[in-house]
Amino acid sequence: MAQLQPYKGGYYLWKYVPSVEAAAIFCVLFLFATAAHSWRVWKTRTWFCIPFAIGGYFEVIGYATRAAAHDRTGKLMPYAIQNQQILLAPALFAASIYMTLSRTIRSVNGERYSIVRADWLTRIFVLGDVLSFVVQGSAVGLMVTGGNNAVAGQWIVVTGLLIQMIMFALFGLTALLFHVRMRRDPMGLRSQRQTTAAVNWERSLHMLYGVSVLVMVRSVFRVIEFILGPDGYPLTHEWTLYVFDSVPMLVVMIIFWQWFPSPRPSRGWEEVCEPLRRLSGQRLESK
Repeated sequence: MAQLQPYKGGYYLWKYVPSVEAAAIFCVLFLFATAAHSWRVWKTRTWFCIPFAIGGYFEVIGYATRAAAHDRTGKLMPYAIQNQQILLAPALFAASIYMTLSRTIRSVNGERYSIVRADWLTRIFVLGDVLSFVVQGSAVGLMVTGGNNAVAGQWIVVTGLLIQMIMFALFGLTALLFHVRMRRDPMGLRSQRQTTAAVNWERSLHMLYGVSVLVMVRSVFRVIEFILGPDGYPLTHEWTLYVFDSVPMLVVMIIFWQWFPSPRPSRGWEEVCEPLRRLSGQRLESK
């Protein structure tokens, strides 16, 4: 049976022995979700969603390493890798989420209804996301050293997460104001009905609201986790990570895949079932 092992000088990287079963389950789930996203990005040539798929690979690596750390709680690298990958993945999700809004606005010729110019919208929010990513990533090395450096690293991560939360709040406000102004203008509604690429513009906005709320909830949890510190309840009880981080991020991937911001309408689960139906049809014809 695996036991908690100290790293150096009696310093414990983990406050519990990580569950190999839970980590393996989420590793497999994220692997399937990431493979589905990668296939759809390639099929639709929706290259701005590549960061989203990379974020999925971050999750896969993070949970695979977490499972491997079950018997290596005294080793630095497994702890650092899983911590970094799981912590930074949502920042990559956010990059594609931000870019989806500007493309949705352009698809309905709705630039005049946005409080931020469409070409600047992506730059502002993606730059904020990159800043959040860099700030959080720079703290990973400090967090595993213990002592004052670990405390400093935790507060740097909190700063990066707060940047992410602020950007998401501003992003949500921008999307909501665009939505309201578009709906209030009859001319805008008539023009968007004539745009074939904009058939599902409101559905795309609803999708963005949903994933943004989930990322925000996860970020709030992470801020609380790091403020309470290594002896706080979240970092000493593993279930909190899975409930407030793993599950929300998996749901984000599922929602984004189901209502994928493709140039053509997405049929969601029908695209998965279609090859199976064709294969069944071919077998019946052969008989």
